[in-house]
Amino acid sequence: MAISSSAPVDPPTSEPSGLFVPSPVPPQDRKWGSFSDTPPWILPSRMPIWRTGAARRRKDQARELPTYYRAPKLPPLRRALTVARILGQAVLVWAVKERGRPSSKAGISRRLRVAAERLGPTYIKLAQIISAGEGVFPAELVAECKKCRDQVPPVDYPAVVEVVEEQLGRPIHEVFSRFAPTPIAAASIAQVHRATLVDGTEVVVKVQRPGIDELVKKDLKVLAFIAPLLVGRIPVSALANPPALVELFAETIIEELDFHLEGDNMLDVAEVMVKLNQTGFVIPRPHPELVTEKILVMEELKGFSFDDVAGMKKAGVNTHDVIRTGMIGFLEGAFLHGVFHGDLHGGNLLVLPDGRTGLMDFGITGRLSDAEKQAFMKMMMTATMNDVNGQVEALRDLGTLPPGTDVAAVVRDLGLDGPPIDPNKLTPDELIAELQRIMKALLGYGARLPKPLMLYVKNLIFIDGAIATLAPDLDLFGEVTYIATHFFTQHGQTIANELGVDHGDWQLDLDGIKAGFGVDPTEREALSHAELTARRAEINKRLAGENPLKSFRGFM
Repeated sequence: MAISSSAPVDPPTSEPSGLFVPSPVPPQDRKWGSFSDTPPWILPSRMPIWRTGAARRRKDQARELPTYYRAPKLPPLRRALTVARILGQAVLVWAVKERGRPSSKAGISRRLRVAAERLGPTYIKLAQIISAGEGVFPAELVAECKKCRDQVPPVDYPAVVEVVEEQLGRPIHEVFSRFAPTPIAAASIAQVHRATLVDGTEVVVKVQRPGIDELVKKDLKVLAFIAPLLVGRIPVSALANPPALVELFAETIIEELDFHLEGDNMLDVAEVMVKLNQTGFVIPRPHPELVTEKILVMEELKGFSFDDVAGMKKAGVNTHDVIRTGMIGFLEGAFLHGVFHGDLHGGNLLVLPDGRTGLMDFGITGRLSDAEKQAFMKMMMTATMNDVNGQVEALRDLGTLPPGTDVAAVVRDLGLDGPPIDPNKLTPDELIAELQRIMKALLGYGARLPKPLMLYVKNLIFIDGAIATLAPDLDLFGEVTYIATHFFTQHGQTIANELGVDHGDWQLDLDGIKAGFGVDPTEREALSHAELTARRAEINKRLAGENPLKSFRGFM
């Protein structure tokens, strides 16, 4: 959810460099958190009073979570009947009019999207999550779900006031001298309003929708009841196993219902950036006192929207540096500290006039256990070395494959032990057959998409799109080399110690990287993102009308 001004602030009066220059005397809290340089307040400590119970709240949520995604004997009856009626109508009309026809997958996707809009915030939220899953979910379903991104009407102002007053335990005018009735952003779980505290400080306030917590929990139980009945009955089930999707959705949405945890996420990510000496990100300060389960008062950041390339360049911002900072910061947070923003998209990011990137909306945050963090490290290291067995082992350790899976058999069955395939050199029929073979093999091994990997993949897909907008001429091979070298220069010993390997064993295999892009290593020294986009377009063009996935986005 965006909490920033969509319009850029005026550029600096002096000649801008596009580089962040720290102030001579930075605020005290910037010693431990990656915050703005001109704060509306300074956080006196890492542990404001509302944060002290965050660890307990996370444990309570984890303990309760299975009750929401395990299929109940009976779901909440009234809500179940409503959901069954609306979804049933969608599937029935599709089955009569479109099933078995060329428009089958597009038809069921469209009807499911319309049903989600009719069913309200929980289902719209599910559609929004799917909409960010290009390359993870079927392209037709993703395209339809993108239409749900702006489909949530705001809550009426009196209901907002009621939530604020109930959460703070006092009349709204005792806390805010001004509270804008119209939100600047409205999403499934909450909406955001500009306001002014009684001391004159301008803030933004995130307010949870009244009753959304109970509605979400009811809807999860209904989805958990319905999901097993959908297996094998609709086309999307082959790629997104419905029970597994419900579990993934529950893990994602339940955390968003407690703003104590969102505030905790903000401070954790802010601390991680300082530990990494990563000065390219700014996290808005949550208020030291005004954070509760259902309201979150925070600093407002202002800057350029993430696709305003002209505005950034006019202000002297180097958009290539913005991309590089984003990639390195995201990867470092995940691999080295196991914490990363889990929902990167244009509405949750903005670029400040000094070139730093503002991160917003921390309701979805990736958190890795020590074992998962090591698996991510291994995945990165083995990918740069073109160690296929190591990559599959890392994916297994992340939970993508069941424990004890025979890695050598997976590599053999998927054909990963042979020469890489250039999709541009296959006929449409050959490419379709190859995709179907890989998918069948993965499903046969019980492959699934765990939450951390789903968030990681979603973010990589967003970064891929951001490169197309901000730096289309970026040399991908050169950038991979730069980032890999950065990691193993700055963090190589740490990674080696974590994985129990020799630091000197790492060798960048650029030919393997090129092969991963479907490029013959002997034919190309460089590959721009614009050229990669053209290759993808050619693949899509050749598959159109024949492949049930149509706009396959692989071979990244």
